[in-house]
Amino acid sequence: MRHLTSDDILGLEKIFRLNLINSLPGYKPANLIGTATAGGATNLAIFSSVLHLGSAPAVLGIVTRPTTVPRHTYQNLKDTGCFTINHVPASHVAQAHYTSADFPAEESEFEACGFTAAWRDGFAAPYVAESPISIGLRLKEELPIHNGTVLLVGTVEHIYLPENLLLPDGTLDLPAAQATCISGLDTYYQAQPVGAFAYARPGQGPQPKPEAK
Repeated sequence: MRHLTSDDILGLEKIFRLNLINSLPGYKPANLIGTATAGGATNLAIFSSVLHLGSAPAVLGIVTRPTTVPRHTYQNLKDTGCFTINHVPASHVAQAHYTSADFPAEESEFEACGFTAAWRDGFAAPYVAESPISIGLRLKEELPIHNGTVLLVGTVEHIYLPENLLLPDGTLDLPAAQATCISGLDTYYQAQPVGAFAYARPGQGPQPKPEAK
């Protein structure tokens, strides 16, 4: 078994290190973050750092890279207080990955990467029309992390999804949505369920969901 210490990791070639450390958490959700300037110019960026932080109220977070260079998503979000999280369907992974290119601020990734900006219910950030599941959030707090990254916490104000993707127990049918996930920096996958279990209680052992029996 190979053993890498913190010193070993720092000594790795840069791209190798990036790929390794980004792969350590396993599969991560693939999402497109939609924002706009105060003047309405749109921006779109692929993120794999969306976090569930609470359900009542509904709270999600995203982690942004250090702001030592201009970060258009971060600046737009700070200026308007709004952002959208949009699931990436398998049919659009190439276009979604292309949003990671360093486009100039005046060029919209929506147009450059083949996505359609959808403005809904007067919200100040655009949704991705091609996404099967979209969420509108308002920035609640900003938490700096010691390595220069920033956790941006948003409260969920809007959810848009087809009725058939919402299962009776509130679970989302992500395989039916063709939702994708990311391993490392550049490889995309589709996940398939391997089990569904009822709420765990001591002394009962793992119990399958009734509909999964």
